[in-house]
Amino acid sequence: MIVLAAIAGAVCSFYVKVAQNPPGYYIDEASISYNAHLISQTGRDETGTAWPLYFRAFGDYKNPVYIYLLTGIYYLTGPSVLAARILSATVGILAALALGLLGWRLTRKREVAWLVTLLALVTPWLFEMSRMVLEVALYPLVLALFLLSAHRASTRSRWSPWDVTSLALTLALATYTYSVGRLLGTLLAFALCLLASRARLPGLLATWALYLLSLVPLVAFNQNHPGALSARFHLITYFDQQTPYWKLAWKFVRQFVGNLNPWKLFVTGDPNREQITHLYGTPLLPLAAGLLIVLGLWLIFRRYRQAAWWRFLLFCLAASILPAALTKEAVHMLRLSPFMVFLLVLTIPALDFLLAEGRRIHRQILGALALLLLLQAVIFQWQFYDRSHSRRRLRQFDNGYPEQIFVRALAQPARPIYLADAPWIPGYIQAYWNATLRQVPISTFVLLPPDEPVPAEGIVIGTEENCLRCLVLATWEYYTLYQARGAPPPREPLPKEAFRASIQMLSAPNGLQTGQKATYRILVTNRSSVVWRGRDRGGDRYQVALGNHWVVPDGKVVVNDDGRAALFRDLKPGEQTELKLIVNAPKIPGDYVLELDMLQEGVSWFGLLGSPTLQVPVRVE
Repeated sequence: MIVLAAIAGAVCSFYVKVAQNPPGYYIDEASISYNAHLISQTGRDETGTAWPLYFRAFGDYKNPVYIYLLTGIYYLTGPSVLAARILSATVGILAALALGLLGWRLTRKREVAWLVTLLALVTPWLFEMSRMVLEVALYPLVLALFLLSAHRASTRSRWSPWDVTSLALTLALATYTYSVGRLLGTLLAFALCLLASRARLPGLLATWALYLLSLVPLVAFNQNHPGALSARFHLITYFDQQTPYWKLAWKFVRQFVGNLNPWKLFVTGDPNREQITHLYGTPLLPLAAGLLIVLGLWLIFRRYRQAAWWRFLLFCLAASILPAALTKEAVHMLRLSPFMVFLLVLTIPALDFLLAEGRRIHRQILGALALLLLLQAVIFQWQFYDRSHSRRRLRQFDNGYPEQIFVRALAQPARPIYLADAPWIPGYIQAYWNATLRQVPISTFVLLPPDEPVPAEGIVIGTEENCLRCLVLATWEYYTLYQARGAPPPREPLPKEAFRASIQMLSAPNGLQTGQKATYRILVTNRSSVVWRGRDRGGDRYQVALGNHWVVPDGKVVVNDDGRAALFRDLKPGEQTELKLIVNAPKIPGDYVLELDMLQEGVSWFGLLGSPTLQVPVRVE
């Protein structure tokens, strides 16, 4: 009864303040919700595409399963934050229940089923993903359903049409629900070989055939949209054509092992401070789960190493790390989300062992683990509600945007309201989503292309850093509400006497690795008698900026044109400004000179006209 009461309490925790915590709505949540609403009303997404297979947003493509599931919800309820967040919470709870059902099927013990369900429900990793309207929220449930289908098939001498269909369907869902599934789905399909026998071979082949048939739309989409499904991967992976194969292999091994770091999994959590789904500094998994996982692994290798099911599960566990190991970040909780599911399954033989043995010490150990689990769950819930409104996390969500920016923009008499976004902060979607919630026509807003200037006297909601000719009406985190004043003056090449600057290093990284992106803080002084014009929207021509070259010690330039840091405000003679320059380390290790110089785009580097450059020795490992 105590366990059932704890399960009921854990279920309730998924819904407590679900629309308010995390605070506000993240950009990706707004994009998913807005497109789901459009599909529910018109059958077309924000780009006008009818019933798309993948949804284009922010230069990337979002996966379809979650969006279409939310579409059905919105068809019944209308668009809202509450309905969407309840959907994510519900599929998280269903994932925990499905894992509990798997525990019962493996052991035929209700106590194991209850404890596995409770363990999943109080796992911070699952809880946090289930609090947000993201595709990954659905993934644990999809994988749990696949495992249920696989276990059912593993108990049959021959696979029935239902076994084949359920396996192929869950594999397809694993592929289309979240981006890592494009690789993981194939690996899981291959893992079914470990459950095959001569009698099951026809069923295995039929499963593969049906799964391959489900991939036809994906292949067709990729052919019609070359690079659409791989562009994101190229941004986050360390694989490139310049790095030797042995170094890539070593990097892969390091990343694979790095994702197994127990300190990060059970103590500090995802190391990415900007991870919006995770409360930085809190564990991903309870310590009690870790102890059960270790015991479960020991039991598998000691007692069940000949069992096909557990060999299959261990293969799936290793395969679940592969997609994350191909990227630059270690212990990224979203890309590693399949790993969490298979880890929780490893607790089942441990719970079965502690419940099956008649020894009193085993029951005492289980009771102590249960108390530790509940204690850590309470501490995490306290941290979640106490720290979720920290300044760091508030910056990531739109909490404050509706009142501070959106409502104030609507109060201005001028129409339309222009949306001017920096490429890395597509804030336009927040305006569209808030307009949808308030039944404001989308025609009220005009999204400006990156190179188009704001019309004179226009009212603008922008996420760009600079605002050279504007009257600021309100600001909130990344967003600025302003009125453009006058048309931008024409740009022209600077006179030769303007190409005079001094450049000083403020801070630099301690060392660089091949291909690494690194940020340098630079102080630039205008040593000429001419004003340098700052960057204005639509005014990239003749832009003044800081850039860099990579030079080897003998003076040969190996990379002539690397990073850029544009001047975001006018700089008068004698004035200084700090710029942050992101550089890309060379692909080959060695000793280099990082040469920093100012330039005017389309005219000249300052150094070519006699201005001193800054040369910094750099060792690339």
